[in-house]
Parts: sequence; C-alpha cells; structure tokens
Amino acid sequence: MAGGNERSMKALKEVWRRAENSLCADCGKPDPDWASSTLGVFICLSCSGIHRNIPSISKVKSLKMDHWDDAQVQFLAKHGNAVTKATYEAHIPIYYYQPTYNDCQVLREQWIRAKYERKEFTEPGKQLPYSDGVKEGILWKRGRDNGQFLPRKFLLSEREGCLKYFTKQDAKEPKINVKIDVINATFQPVKIGNPNGLQITYLKDNKTRNIFVYHESGKEVVDWFNAIRSVQFHYLKVAFPIASDNEIKNRLTRNFLKEGYMEKTGPKQREAFKKRWFTLDHRRLMYFKDPLDAFAKGEVFVGSRENGYSVQKGLPSGTQGNFSWHYGLTIVTPDREYLFTCETETDQLDWIAAFTSVINQAMTPQEYASKCLDPISFLS
Repeated sequence: MAGGNERSMKALKEVWRRAENSLCADCGKPDPDWASSTLGVFICLSCSGIHRNIPSISKVKSLKMDHWDDAQVQFLAKHGNAVTKATYEAHIPIYYYQPTYNDCQVLREQWIRAKYERKEFTEPGKQLPYSDGVKEGILWKRGRDNGQFLPRKFLLSEREGCLKYFTKQDAKEPKINVKIDVINATFQPVKIGNPNGLQITYLKDNKTRNIFVYHESGKEVVDWFNAIRSVQFHYLKVAFPIASDNEIKNRLTRNFLKEGYMEKTGPKQREAFKKRWFTLDHRRLMYFKDPLDAFAKGEVFVGSRENGYSVQKGLPSGTQGNFSWHYGLTIVTPDREYLFTCETETDQLDWIAAFTSVINQAMTPQEYASKCLDPISFLS
C-alpha cells in the first residue's frame, strides 16, 4: 500500500511539474497547488473555492494534502491545463475579458462558470448573451446627488454606437446618450460596496463622468461588461480597418492603474494639504472629494519623460503647506509641479511606480491631441 502511494505521488509530481501546469488554468497565478479531479486542470487556492461551488462539474483536491489514487493521477496526466483549455477555451471571442488573479471575485467566478458550467466557448459561432450587438435591461444606478441606488433601464446598441439609460421604464428620451468609443467600464466592488459593482466612465466635454451600477446577478453584470467590450470592438474594427484584432483588443475597457487617498495642495503650494481620493486612468490623474463622486474636482494630464514629465520622491525643499502625512512625492510637468503626500511609505512607493510606468511610455498622436484640446489642471 505504501509503495502504491509513493508511486502515485511520484507520478502526480511529474504531471504537476509540466510547464503547462505551472500557472493556474483559470487566473494564471503561478504555482497552483490544487487540481480538479473531474476536469483535469491545475488551479490556485482561490479558484479552487469557486470550483467547489459547482460540485456537479468539478471536484477539487489539494495536491499537497489530499490523497490521489492511480486513476485520478492518470486522468490528470491525460488532461492537464493544455488539453483542457483546448476544449473549454477553444472559441473565446477576442473581446471577452479573461480575468487574472488580480481581478475581483465576480469576474473570476463568471469566467470559470462560463467555461465549465455553461460551456460558452466550446463551439464556434455559438450565440452568446453579450454578442448580439444590443443589450437592454435594468441596472441599479447610484444617484448623483442623493447616493441612493435605484433601478434604471439601460440600452446598449451597436447599430447606434452608444449606451443610453432612462430614468423611467417607459421614458421616450434617455437621460444620457453616450458614444461607445468614449466609454470605459471597470469592476469596483469595494468602492461601490457591492460584489457586483461596476463603474462606467465616459468623457463629457473632455472631462470624466462616473456612473456607478450593480446587478443582483453576477452573470448579468459580467454579461453587460462583455457586451460593452463587444460593441466597442466592432465599432473600432470599422473605425480602424487596418488595425489588428489584438491592437483593437488592447483599446477596449481598462482597469485604473491605481486608486487611493493622498493629500494635495494648491498651485501656490502654500495652502494646507487636503485629503482627496485619486484615480490614475492611464494619463489622466483625477481627484475627488469622495470616491463615488460623479465628476472629478480636477484632472491633470501625465505626459511622457521625453516631454518633460517626471516623478520624484519627496517634496521640494521649503514646502510651506501644512500636511499630516509625511511620505511626499512630486509630479513635475512643463508647466508646474504638483505636490502630494501619502499616509505610508508603501503607498508612496506604489504611487511612484504607477506614475513612472506612465511617464516612461511614449505618447501616442491621440494623446498629444487630447492634451492640446484641453490643457487640464487642478481646479482647486
């Protein structure tokens, strides 16, 4: 018996060490130490918890702590991540967002359920709930002034190239009508206070407008998210006919590079520092009094190093404004310096890394045009 166990463990380790199995099959996290004995995939602890919620499809076991018999090990050896992915991920639409281990629970859970439970990607040309070019339904939207979430009808149309929402079910005219090419969508469960919270942003007069929504169903809110990406993809295919699919895919919805609280001072650099919520959305640094504000109180464009932008640790010598946080950083632009303080050194270093990643990227012609159209700066 002991010899059989040793043989099984040795065979299990050999399969586990294959390069294809070195990343979680579902989120890409390195060194997965769980596996599904019914699907044949190697997965991380977090994804194993999602698999455990669909026991009719997947039965998971620890590769380190649980016993694996010969038949189970042989099943893993016959399958593994590469073979299983070839079946369950055979026909993923290019616009479909494939989450990583850094993404929120609802995205990862619906990705796993889409693959193994609903088998959305096993057949070519399968009709999917986010691929029709039109989507209509109710989302709970946060009121701009009262902060109350109320049901609102939303309509997404590829033919019209826009997203609309209506304050009443039978309303003829929408409250907003936003062109699809200026929309971004990103999941914000913590900020919104709902596991299915989605932040939709769009440009209005070259300023960013935020809408916060959620749906009780995780599947429905993720379908909305991928429907927006689908409509954007097809719109951009027409707008940029010579661009490759991957180039267009990279222009779809994006996560913010960083968000969090910092303190800021005004342009004279003698005013008291005020605590504000900051969002870095690629080259737009926005600040808000409250994380759920509809509009930013101010925005600043963050350009490239070759155009005179840089980030420096600490504040300039002789800074006079009063501040309660002592981990400073300075954004240098061709026009002025922007001063911030962070609560901890970790926050300071994370913000510096985020700014550096943007500043080290060359600016695109579109980014030059955006800056020339609106030389944005802090308003107050």
